[in-house]
Amino acid sequence: MTQAAQRARTTLKIDVLVESVLWKATQDAAAAARRAIAEAAAMLSTPRAELAIVLTDDSAIRLLNRAWRGVDAATNVLSFPASGAGGEPPLIGDIVLAFETVAREARAERKPFVHHVAHLAVHGFLHLLGYDHVRKPDAETMERIERDVLQRLAIPDPYRRSGNARIR
Repeated sequence: MTQAAQRARTTLKIDVLVESVLWKATQDAAAAARRAIAEAAAMLSTPRAELAIVLTDDSAIRLLNRAWRGVDAATNVLSFPASGAGGEPPLIGDIVLAFETVAREARAERKPFVHHVAHLAVHGFLHLLGYDHVRKPDAETMERIERDVLQRLAIPDPYRRSGNARIR
């Protein structure tokens, strides 16, 4: 982790909520997500903020996906930006990761599970900051930032290795 990321950890409060026992066997996943988000926050000069990472399973994320996006399927990551939430530090939102989907994708793409977790955490964090990938130029911007953050963490380019597969 860079020195800037270490400083960002002091200004970015990250709560990790483990809501599925499936994550218990992968204790380094939460640390990888924290480290990746701290690096992204440092790189983007993110002001003081708080967020939560929720580690859940496919059935729980499917319910969230159906309720909030109208998609009746599990997905790898969902982001829920806070709408005007105050507090000290201000809450910027929640990032939710589904164990089975993340693990399945990591196996299919032949990448370490914690690398995929780190990538998805950065992706979710960027959504909390207002980035999106609906339009091609916006997707390219997001992917460039993701690549830069992951490179700082010595994690290979997730788009090159996976055939440029898009995150859903």
